[in-house]
Amino acid sequence: VQLQASGGGLVHPGGSLRLSCAFSGFTSDYSIVGWFRQAPGKEREGVSISRRGDGRTIYADSVKGRFTMSRDNAKSMLYLQMNDLRSEDTAVYYCAARKNRLILSALFDAAQYDTWGQGTLVTVSS
Repeated sequence: VQLQASGGGLVHPGGSLRLSCAFSGFTSDYSIVGWFRQAPGKEREGVSISRRGDGRTIYADSVKGRFTMSRDNAKSMLYLQMNDLRSEDTAVYYCAARKNRLILSALFDAAQYDTWGQGTLVTVSS
């Protein structure tokens, strides 16, 4: 299964973007799907993760209230709506998936995911 992320670009502070991630298989095949990002010189960090088992979607504190993740299982798509973007949101964004379950405390650990998209660059700048 491959993941294909798209939708990145250059946006002014306060602007919006919607990222998309296409699954070559079915999103329902995975217990956990989500988005990570990696800024220059920094480690990859979790942005938003959805866990199928309990239907929960969690967000990093830095994006709560601004980002919304959604999925369309019929189309095998995952989305990340990003509003009120800030310069600190500048990063390469990756979609990721994992078939096996994870405990809540491990959901933002990038090392736990074995399926990744190629990344799409989001630049927030005036």
